Amino acid sequence: MSKNRRIPFGYMMQNGMITTNPAEVLAVLTIFSEYMVGKSLENIAINMKIPYNEDKIWNKNMVKRVLENEKYLGTNVYPQLISEEVFKKVNVRKSAKATSLCIIPDELREIRNLTVCKECGKRLFRTKAELWDCRNHECRPFLFKMADEMLTGAILNILNTVIVNPVLIEAVATVSEYIPTSEIRCKQSEIDRAIDNGTKTAEEIRNDIFKLAELKYKHCTYSDVNQKTELLKSLIDSRNQLNTLDIGLLRSCVKRITVSHLCVIEAEFINGVIIKNETERSNDNGSGSKCKDNPCKAENNGSTSSAEKG
Repeated sequence: MSKNRRIPFGYMMQNGMITTNPAEVLAVLTIFSEYMVGKSLENIAINMKIPYNEDKIWNKNMVKRVLENEKYLGTNVYPQLISEEVFKKVNVRKSAKATSLCIIPDELREIRNLTVCKECGKRLFRTKAELWDCRNHECRPFLFKMADEMLTGAILNILNTVIVNPVLIEAVATVSEYIPTSEIRCKQSEIDRAIDNGTKTAEEIRNDIFKLAELKYKHCTYSDVNQKTELLKSLIDSRNQLNTLDIGLLRSCVKRITVSHLCVIEAEFINGVIIKNETERSNDNGSGSKCKDNPCKAENNGSTSSAEKG
């Protein structure tokens, strides 16, 4: 198990004195210079080659601590690694960036908490230009620009669709289901043979039966889909169509929102039903192209049905 550092990254103890660690000093200088040219904390962490501490992998919080560590300015104990000018510039930049990222309406913050990239599952990034995108370096950016109004409008459309057409969120599931496995069948055959041939005592057979019952219980599944479907119905029952997004209703009804790289927006409701809102590109009499909304679609357990928007 790795231990937490007692001496800040960039320094080491030598002959009872704190001195610089050349390899780590180079890493500290790299962190400051890369942040100054615009690289994100996460991107810097991913590309760090020198371990932070034993087997600890770098993360953005570690990079942030390096950028904020005033010991790099030099003290009676710690030698100076970073000039005061560079340290100040970096932290002014970081403060400004943090402030700009926090300026997001409560409504959009709630949406962001629910919304992920369809392809990689990572939470979406909202830029200063009020556009949404996937910034996961292992994934890829969206093919089209996704503005605030597009995302909130699509979600509003989905909620209004199920308000007008509650049949779309119908999901009937078997409350409990039991499917015998090969292990269960073998155990059952073993007990049957023991009873027929008299090769085990009554006590041994009883213990085997208890073990079989335990195996069967472990392979019984329970589904609360029906209860969640009834809850959804009660939440949207007798509601009028929404003119603005109801965040309380969204939070109660929707478990997750996904956006694909083609900007197909899906809302997965708490009972597992998925409602899609699609935008596609089409030619307009050969003179150009335009985007249009398709009817919402509902999916449940692999089956798909379509319904006109309300």
